[in-house]
Amino acid sequence: MKKIKLFKILFLTFLFSYLPKTLAQSLDEKSLTNFKSTADSIVSRSLFDQKGYEWLKELCRIGPRLSGSENSLKAIYWAKEKMESIGLDSVWLQPVMVPKWVRNDIETAIISFSKKYKGRKLTIASYGGSIATPANGITAEVVEVKTFDELKTLGDKVKGKIVFFNRPFDKGLVNTFEAYGKAVDQRTQGAIEAAKYGAVASIVRSITSKDDYVPHTGVMYYNDSIPKIPHAAISVLDAEFLSRAIKEEPTLKITINMNCENYPDVLSYNVIGEIKGSKFSNEVIVLGGHYDSWDKGCGAHDDGAPCIQTMEVLELFKRLNLKPKRTIRCVLFINEENGLRGGIEYGKYADTAKVKHLAAIEADRGAFTPRGFNVTTDSTTISRLKQWLPILNKAHIDWIRPGGSGGDVAQIKNAKALFGFVPDDQRYMDVHHSDNDDFESVHPREMQLGTAALAILTYLLSEEGL
Repeated sequence: MKKIKLFKILFLTFLFSYLPKTLAQSLDEKSLTNFKSTADSIVSRSLFDQKGYEWLKELCRIGPRLSGSENSLKAIYWAKEKMESIGLDSVWLQPVMVPKWVRNDIETAIISFSKKYKGRKLTIASYGGSIATPANGITAEVVEVKTFDELKTLGDKVKGKIVFFNRPFDKGLVNTFEAYGKAVDQRTQGAIEAAKYGAVASIVRSITSKDDYVPHTGVMYYNDSIPKIPHAAISVLDAEFLSRAIKEEPTLKITINMNCENYPDVLSYNVIGEIKGSKFSNEVIVLGGHYDSWDKGCGAHDDGAPCIQTMEVLELFKRLNLKPKRTIRCVLFINEENGLRGGIEYGKYADTAKVKHLAAIEADRGAFTPRGFNVTTDSTTISRLKQWLPILNKAHIDWIRPGGSGGDVAQIKNAKALFGFVPDDQRYMDVHHSDNDDFESVHPREMQLGTAALAILTYLLSEEGL
């Protein structure tokens, strides 16, 4: 009998010594209560003060922040001064060489040969990186396709013509990022595919969930072994009209004129500011977003507001006198939209830095109502993170689940966990990469609740570690 009892004691001792870290580090009731109280304070102050929303108004007055532009540098120095003004322990600029592309002032399309529609204007926007047309434009018949396979089947029949990619954003999908992903290859690869078969230019139905006359821009690519042709977006409603028109008149022609330009790379910067940890200063939690934007609208949702949210997290800690155990570092990455060079440069720095990057959080899905966090880490860590949901729910965070973080923080290869902040996405593609992405499209309460969600997660990571 004694041997059986001894065996049970030894077995239980062994079992508890090897319990998953998740269970061993569960929050006790006192800690849970304290964290909930702190979360309440974060949410209340963020919603009431709306400091980040006011910062966003200042940022949007500078204008859009395309990499390599004068506006982007103005915004960079504005952010540096703002971080310094709130009393962060360190603020610095990290040099990054970025591409420079300028839209300039001409991007027009008009139906120039048609019995019925001659003179009808079409709204277009040059894609980032596109070459210009000749000074007198390009005039040609239009060939409509929805897939690259369809284009391949047509082959030489598109030679000397303008290829019109008209595969729509799938409104039947709940996840708007999934719908975007199923259409975006037309934008990124369309010019390459059209040029393979001798097309003289290509236009793409705007990749958006909104039916209007606003074209949506974005990055596009060339292949050096294939001729480069001008490449532009056409608004959804004009795409619908053009599709009907060329069915009526297959010999209809349009004239496209664009004077955009590519320049050599120029010097820019990531903006970095931090609060040193009070206990584990060599363990760093990064949070940030991409500070550059396209040159349509002012980049309020993509990605101005999320960048401001991550900046305000540090200011909230100061405002509420929260002294994090671990170092909290805000990084505003430059050049995500057309190069990812800011993220790559910071990733190189992280690989060689003496500090440990414990976690990184990216905000790059607009400033809508918070929903959850994607995270790239091991299953044991995810189980532990889910124990924080009663606290995170104070800011309407309902879930933490496996998923991608973001292009910039994904360059930090040695972090224990990489998070992607996920607000509601139903309206994001209405504004994405377009003139619709202005300050007025951001709701202050949605934005400030998102700031609170990011601050609560950051505080939990700082205090509890991983």
